[in-house]
Order: sequence, then structure tokens, then C-alpha cells
Amino acid sequence: MRWPTGVGLGWRRQLAHYIDGARELGFVEVLAEHLSPTGPLPVPLVGLMERGVPVVLHAVSLGLGSAEPPEQRRLDWLARMAERLGAVCVSEHLCFVRAGGRESGHLLPLPRDERMLEVLAENVRRAEAALPVPLALENVASLFEWPAPALSEAQWLVGVLERTGARLLLDVANLHANALNHGTDAAAVLAAVPRERLAYVHVAGGVKRGGLYHDTHAHAVPEGPLALLEALAARVGPVPTLLERDDRFPPPEELTAELEGIRAALARGVARWEARAA
Repeated sequence: MRWPTGVGLGWRRQLAHYIDGARELGFVEVLAEHLSPTGPLPVPLVGLMERGVPVVLHAVSLGLGSAEPPEQRRLDWLARMAERLGAVCVSEHLCFVRAGGRESGHLLPLPRDERMLEVLAENVRRAEAALPVPLALENVASLFEWPAPALSEAQWLVGVLERTGARLLLDVANLHANALNHGTDAAAVLAAVPRERLAYVHVAGGVKRGGLYHDTHAHAVPEGPLALLEALAARVGPVPTLLERDDRFPPPEELTAELEGIRAALARGVARWEARAA
């Protein structure tokens, strides 16, 4: 399987026609929960697979940060979908989504402490054992934090990687949101990420409402996430990067401009990385 390179786009049915014609895309990411577990795969998606476009399977419902272990039926389902898609990896979030059998409907942040790291590490080990491809874990955006975190965001992510064999899906849009909403030290996070564990990067748009920045995936990408992407590439070099768009889908020319903006930010960062290495 060919690992993703370049710039990708999240596959959505509303974007299928655009993606089919965008031959310069390096990879696509497919939401597991948008696919039928038993029915046929969407025809445009099959076409991408036949062309050899790398596919990442992205999930939102595993709940790796829950006190209860991930349900075996969910792991089996993700494993089957990964095999059907020929996915290069499965990605999920560092969060919890349910407790006591109740679904939250949100990707909720975890307490950043050693006890939570141990719970998370055990759940991740279970998931890795069940999946046929590597697992990548994504940092989440949040509108609140648990009181008195014992670990910074950078320390937390390093702790997750030290305790698991998983790779990191670094979402610079989520990092941007947390920097604005909670004062997260984004530079420290970028400095802490080991290049060999970095699977790929997410970029998405958002908007400020009521004094908080909301990671909507429905607005244009602001300058903040692009600046973080450039800074990351300046430190680690080229990294696969994917644009997420889930609502208010723009005209093709606007989508193309957003992808070109991501490519430009990466190019600026890589030029700085190459200049330092020279």
C-alpha cells in the first residue's frame, strides 16, 4: 500500500465529482460512519480505489478515551471496512464519546493526567490488536478543559505516543482552536511531535462566535492553521496534509483556492526546512 503524500481532501458524497476530477490530490480520507457496513461502497469511491489513490479510514465513534474498553463489534466493523477500502491506516480521536451507555454526540476532551494516559493506552492497545492496518490518533478541539490539567497538551501527546504504538494525526486547526480558547502553547506542541510518528495532518476552517473559536469544518480556513502548518513543515519537512470540509460546501474554485493555500503553506515551510539542512 502506498502511504499518503502531498495534499488530500476528505471524501464526502457532495464532493465526489470534484474529487474525481482533481487528479493532483495525494489521498482521500473517508468517514467510516458515513459508509454502509454491509451495502456496496459508493461508485465514485471505488473508482478512486481502482486508480490507486491512497485511502485513510477516519472514525468518530470508537471512544478510545472511555472508561469502558472499545466495543469489539465496533473494532470488528472498522477492521472490515479498512479491508474493504484497502485503507493505509485507520484514524480516531483522543476523546470520549459515551459514558454509561449514553452517547454524547460530541468529541469530548479527556483529563490530561497520568491515570487517563493509562486508560487510553490500554484501549489503544486493544484497538491496534484488532485492526489490520496502523492506527493514528487525532488531537481534538474543545470548548472547555478539565480543571487543573497535570500535563500540557504537548506533554499529553508525547505521553500518548510513548505508551502506544500508534501514530499521530495532528490537526493544526484543532490546535489553533485550543490556542485561542484555552491558551494552549501551539509552538510547544509542534516542537514535541516526532516526525517518525506523524501520520498526516488535518486542516479545516472555523469561525469565532461569542468569544470562542468553533472548529466548524464549514468555513474557509483562516490564517492561523496555515501558519501552524508552515511552522510544522519548517521543522519536519514535507508531511501529508488533508483538508476537511463537512458542510456549506463551496464552489469548486473556492475549494481549489483552499487546497492551493495549503500547498503554498507547505511549500514555504519545506523551503525553510531545506534551507536549514543545506
